[in-house]
Amino acid sequence: MPENMPENDPWEHSLYIPHDPRAVTICRRTLRLILTMHGLIRLVDTAELLATELISNAVRHTEGPAALRVRWAGGVLRIGAWDASPEPPNASRELAQLAELEEGRGLALVRACSDLWGWQPLARGGDRGKYVWCDLVAA
Repeated sequence: MPENMPENDPWEHSLYIPHDPRAVTICRRTLRLILTMHGLIRLVDTAELLATELISNAVRHTEGPAALRVRWAGGVLRIGAWDASPEPPNASRELAQLAELEEGRGLALVRACSDLWGWQPLARGGDRGKYVWCDLVAA
């Protein structure tokens, strides 16, 4: 880990993406680079899974642009996805129900693999949308 980037210093990165399924791969690779750069390689695999699910939902279930936001503060990695739809995410399925499904597993995986998750409606400059996030606590 570079000496000028201690693991305990807070930081934040955002990546705005077009409404294109190929952008999910770009988000995943960018997240890996960010976490490696900040010396958090131990969180990469789980963080990539979570970010992929959040961004995939933003691209698949909404129209318009989206954004990946990654924040580190106080030993907690927050991964979030913004999209232009104000509709709440559909997180009603339980993980046990998902074995037979080809779709609809995303938020159940987020619930199962993160320490905490949630969503909030957003309004900026007349634009409406939502922010779906999850936390990974570094042990």
